[in-house]
Parts: sequence; C-alpha cells; structure tokens
Amino acid sequence: MARDTASPAKSVLLTAALLLLALALLLGFARNHGLAMPGTVLPALRWTALAVLIAYAIARRSLTVWILVAMGVGAEIGHDAPAFAVKLRFLSQIFLRLIKTIIAPLLFGTLVSGIAGHADLRKVGRLGIKALVYFELVTTAALFIGLAAINLSKAGVGVPAGGGPASAPAEQVTAAKPATSAGEIILHLFPENIAQAVAEGQVLQVVVFSIIFAIAVGLLSEPKRRPILAFSEGLTAAMFKFTNIVMLFAPVGVGAAVAYTIGQTGAGVLVNLIKLLGTFYVALLALLLLVFLPVAQLAKVSVRGFIRAIAEPMSIAFATSSSEAALPSAMESMEAFGVPRPTVAFVIPTGYSFNLDGATLYLSLASIFVAQAAGLHLSVRQQLVMMLTLMLASKGVAGVSRGSLVVLLATLPSFGLPTEPALILLGVDQLMDMARTSVNVVGNCLAAAVIARWEGELSK
Repeated sequence: MARDTASPAKSVLLTAALLLLALALLLGFARNHGLAMPGTVLPALRWTALAVLIAYAIARRSLTVWILVAMGVGAEIGHDAPAFAVKLRFLSQIFLRLIKTIIAPLLFGTLVSGIAGHADLRKVGRLGIKALVYFELVTTAALFIGLAAINLSKAGVGVPAGGGPASAPAEQVTAAKPATSAGEIILHLFPENIAQAVAEGQVLQVVVFSIIFAIAVGLLSEPKRRPILAFSEGLTAAMFKFTNIVMLFAPVGVGAAVAYTIGQTGAGVLVNLIKLLGTFYVALLALLLLVFLPVAQLAKVSVRGFIRAIAEPMSIAFATSSSEAALPSAMESMEAFGVPRPTVAFVIPTGYSFNLDGATLYLSLASIFVAQAAGLHLSVRQQLVMMLTLMLASKGVAGVSRGSLVVLLATLPSFGLPTEPALILLGVDQLMDMARTSVNVVGNCLAAAVIARWEGELSK
C-alpha cells in the first residue's frame, strides 16, 4: 500500500519542480524583455524548484536522478556564487582520482578473463577469425562516424577547459604528444615496465601487456590456466563493485564540476551538452542506416525479421543501460531467428568484449568534445592514435556501470587533455548510455546473424 501512495507523491514532486522551473524561465525571459521585478524573485524560484527536486531524488533513490539534481544544484551555485563555486573544484578532483585508480586493474582483469577464457578461439578456427575481423571492421566504421559527426557539429567549441585559459592545456598537449615518427608511435605502444605504465597512466601500454599476458595464459594447460583465470575473474568482479562504490560519489563530483565550470565560464556549457547529445543520436542513426543496414542487406539477412527478433533485447538494454541484462534475451532471440546455438554461444559473448559499436562511437565523440572544450586542434594522426587507445581500452567493459566514461576519464590524461569537461558529461551520460548500450546489443545480434549466413547456417 505504501508503494501505491509513494508513486503519486513522486509524480507530484516532479511536476511541481518542473512547473517552478518553467515559471522561472518565463519570468527570466520577461525580465530580459523589460519586465521589472525584485532581483531575489528568480533565485528564490530556482532554489525552491531545486529543493523540490532534491525531495523527489530522496524519494526516487536513483543514482541517475541524483546526478541530474546535483548538476542543477551545481549550475545554480556557479551562477549565484561563482567565487564559492570555484573553490569546490577539489571535490570533482577527488572523484577523478578515484576513477583513475580503477582503470588498470579493470582492464587487466577483463582482458585476461575475456581472452584467456576464450582459449577455444584456437579451435573454432574460421568462425573465430571471421568474427574478430567483422568486429574490428564495424567498430572502426563506428569510430569514424563518431569522429566525422563531432568534427562537423563542433559541439565542444566554446567551452573553456576548467582550470584556466583555453590556451593553457594546449602547451601540455604539445609537450605530451609532440610530432613523432610512425616508428616512435608504435614503440610507445609497448611497455618496458608495466608498473611504470600503470603509475604514469599509459593505458594503451597496459592494454598491450594485458592482451599478450592473456594469450600466454590461454596457451597454458588447463590446471595452470584455471587459477589465473579465477584470479582475473575475481579481480574483475571486485573492480565492478569498486566502480559502483565510486559512482555513489558521482553526484558530489558532478555537482562540484558543474559549479566550478559555470562559476569560471558561465552557463554556456549546458548548451554544448545539449548539442553533444543531439550529435550523438544523429551519429547513432547514421551508424544504423549507413553500416548496419547495408551489412544486413549484403549478408541477405531479413531486415524486418531481424528487427522483430531484436525488439525485446534492445528494449531491455535501453531501459536498463546494461548489456548483460539483455544477454539472455539476445541469445534466445537469435536462436529463434535461425542462428545455430554454437554460433550464438560464441559470437554474442565474444562481441560483448570486442564489438562495442555504440561505446566506440561514444568514445570518439566524447574525446574530441573534450579537446574542443579545451580549445585544442588535434591533428588527424593524434585523433587516430587516441581513437586506437580508446577502442582497445574499452574492450571488456560492457558490464561496468558507465564503463565507457571510466575508460574516457582514465585515458584523457595520457594525451594531456583536461578531465573536467569529460566529468560534466555525466550530466547527460544516462541518456547517452541507454542508446549506446542498445546499439551494442543490436550490433552483436547482427554479427551473429551475419556470421551464421557466411557459414551457410542461417535458417531464415
């Protein structure tokens, strides 16, 4: 009974908050066009609306709601008390430091358990090679669509980087990433000291070490491989929990970051975030129409039948923002669509590590957004090296809450880019996460159907 009465109460609180915010916007518009009113009216209305939103968040008990409310509170603090807001930066830096501690053990655990746990890749032969080639081709296409979209929309242009003038980080990037030869770039991929690579945040070196180590573990005999796999799986599970704990601090970190940014630069960043969100959804639509649809047609996969088959897993992924939640439904749906069970059992779980099309597109958008926000112009080569790093670093984090954002925040310092603009992305990350997770699931279902067709095994 308590649950029945609680739900209308939440709706009332949310409606009241939205009405108050709408009233504040209307009065603000009227004041800008000559309506006289006391200077305290608009701040009082906004703070009253935020107080009602806080009450709604307490009743709702959702991390996403708390992040959105914290973003609103931070924006108001930055607007009303910019000098105080600038002093809150240390709270966002605490959150960033906690995020950075996650990346190395998380990447090591997910890559080792994902690759060594699929030691049968050597046995599946042709199927495994086709799957991996397909995964990399499609994720590369997603990466370039993301790069093209953000370079065309320039959603991050006009957002000064937190921490100083936009020109300050440029010197850091120039020092961190001077123009080097192709040989030096390739050499930089390989660590000479893995502890040093972890300490310096060299994500790509950690990835390369983890991949080679995972292959070595996969070549061991079963008795020797089993304890290492158990440790890696345990480490991965522990880092998932660690990530969840750190994310509880996200509302404080995001609120402080928004307050600092608006106190330092003004409220224009909110317009940029809306522009980024629009760019992201348009880019995802382009991926579906320009890559997924032609691939399905070339492989002679029934588009209508496929859409009907993926409706359930895609809706689960969108509602929960979790690829893992949609996994059972995706596998069952692809079997019902006519893909043999062995192909489904191999392609879809492997795709969860190697075929993150939505996440790859998001990372390309978000990373260039940060560079644009910092007032930097990255050369094509710098963009491609950064994309390679992000694409490899994202392997295996499909099950991590906001794993793509974790990878992004941990990778940016390797390229001398500021992290505050990326932290602000948490304000719209849930809206982006739902879409990118759905596209991840659709991409893996399509991969299973296409590879089954190539093998001559698709019955529909």
